[in-house]
Amino acid sequence: MLSPKTIRNLSYNKGQTFTERVMNKQDILQRFLFAELGVRGEWVKLGDSWQAARQHQQGGGFIQQLLGQALAAVTMLSATIKFNGAMILQAQGDGPIRTLVAQATHDRKIRGLVRSQSPVETGALIDLFGEAGRLVLTIDAGNGEPYQGIVPLEGENLANALETYFLQSEQLKTRLWLFADQNHAAGLLLQELPAQKHFQADWERIELLASTITRKELLELDCEQVLHRLFHEEKIRLFDPEPIAFQCACSRMRIERTLRAMGRKELEDILLEQTQIEVVCEFCGAHYGFDKVDVEAMLAHDGLSPSSTTRH
Repeated sequence: MLSPKTIRNLSYNKGQTFTERVMNKQDILQRFLFAELGVRGEWVKLGDSWQAARQHQQGGGFIQQLLGQALAAVTMLSATIKFNGAMILQAQGDGPIRTLVAQATHDRKIRGLVRSQSPVETGALIDLFGEAGRLVLTIDAGNGEPYQGIVPLEGENLANALETYFLQSEQLKTRLWLFADQNHAAGLLLQELPAQKHFQADWERIELLASTITRKELLELDCEQVLHRLFHEEKIRLFDPEPIAFQCACSRMRIERTLRAMGRKELEDILLEQTQIEVVCEFCGAHYGFDKVDVEAMLAHDGLSPSSTTRH
């Protein structure tokens, strides 16, 4: 159970330097609520989890920063709903960047990948993903058909595209600020409460204040410092921090299920060309190997009869 506390007019010890005030509060998500307004918010900072997620991803600094932004975004978005399972953010198209995937589970485990056809240094979404680019948000609770929302990839950046998604799909005003560098990925989210849409003036004021946040501040300050910097005159309920960690969902059992779906003939054809089927997880770089004995045992487990009498 999260326990909220009310913060207002936060202050710091006069003897502290800026560096001392910027405490090592990373790999956490914090939710907050404007106590007297119809607005809620979230703040996230990824440190070690971001380093682990980007370790096995290729591409230059700009491409990796885009992945960091996506991970910060999906972590915050997964905290806006109650569910057990995973939320998956996927941006795809026919441009230089073909696929960007970020996933967060209900218990704040994250992973992600990005695949590009050519180096990219900057650009709007249409330049990165092409005119066919689209944004897909999937909620997989593991108890039926996943919920999926799809919108065109429009806007200058990923934050713009997600704001459009919520406005079109959920009819909720939402603002996001997403930044990443080689050390951290961070994000700030504001959203109107579904049952309180009539606070137009309040929303506009909070949105205007939040828009003054800088890249440096969001990447370096902790949550209370950000809230004090932006909303020191507002009454805010701040909830307990929730830890975030990188964790890949791959396993030998999952890989086996995928291989079995390919069918006996295709697997045997692969083994005719190479002594072992090698599978590398795109998220964490884990290697899985399956030789002829492994494949035969895997298929026999499903009751698939062999195509020949050859014994291994």
